Amino acid sequence: MVDIIIIGAGPIGLACSIEAKKKGLKSLILEKGVLVNSIYNYPQNMTFFSTSDKLEIGEVPFISQNPKPTRPEALEYYRRVCTSWDLDVNLYETVKNINFKSKIFNIKTDKSNYESKNIIIATGFYDIPFPLNVKGENLSKVSHYYSEPHPYFGMNLAIVGAANSAVDAALETFRKGAKSVTMIIREKKIRENVKYWSKPDIENRIKEGSIKALFNSEIIEIQNKYIIVKKDEENIKLKNDFVLAMTGYQPNFKLLESIGIKFNNDKYSSPYYNADTMESNVNGVYLAGVICGGYQTNKWFIENSRIHACQIIKHIKEKT
Repeated sequence: MVDIIIIGAGPIGLACSIEAKKKGLKSLILEKGVLVNSIYNYPQNMTFFSTSDKLEIGEVPFISQNPKPTRPEALEYYRRVCTSWDLDVNLYETVKNINFKSKIFNIKTDKSNYESKNIIIATGFYDIPFPLNVKGENLSKVSHYYSEPHPYFGMNLAIVGAANSAVDAALETFRKGAKSVTMIIREKKIRENVKYWSKPDIENRIKEGSIKALFNSEIIEIQNKYIIVKKDEENIKLKNDFVLAMTGYQPNFKLLESIGIKFNNDKYSSPYYNADTMESNVNGVYLAGVICGGYQTNKWFIENSRIHACQIIKHIKEKT
């Protein structure tokens, strides 16, 4: 029996465990992947938008060698945080279901069973990509995740999207020798919230023709050697070797629904929680981090949701 089971070993899940430890509460983190799994799945050369101090948790300094920290630096930092605080984390363990009986939660995973007085759900949103919903999306040449440019050297690459992930992938693959890079963008321009150092870069590459951009367009079919793009009511057939569908990601609501958490009637399907305590409509179940925004995945970040840990643990401590 523990005081708190935390589902998700991202920065906010770790922050919750640290805060619990400060207050003398026993917690266990369950994570289906690696430590800070979402950050691990970011592109290898990704640079954060925030400065390192805004990513700090547990009073552990985050010293970066760069103006903005990189993915490898973040992975190293959160490993150090976990070790420094001696956090109890079970990696590669997936929560299957949660039952509630006599004020105790029974959590069943693919490896074991646990009992806890409280649950914190900090599962983020990076695991389920928004699908293109087009013929050929299941071909092996299509990926919703971008890691590094090397596999696309000498290849005709199509990138779907106009936000940071798409822009970063386009610039890097172009500079590392892709035969051609074509961005397929539903909007009429690159998004305004693209990182300020990347936006003029991608716009200039498009302007000079190094990277091709098809605005007001969408993929309607993916074939082995071609893609069909609809632009301004016209269908265009393009030679293609790979498709990177940088269409964004969505939170996994199945776990929340299975334990009775209600959702607000808004366009983001945001789950209900008390803004002061972060407790959901289910007593003893708390939400933390990105999951709180529902489909509005750009509302909560590490820097502005670290406070959730303090709010949650304060409320749990007051109840004990």
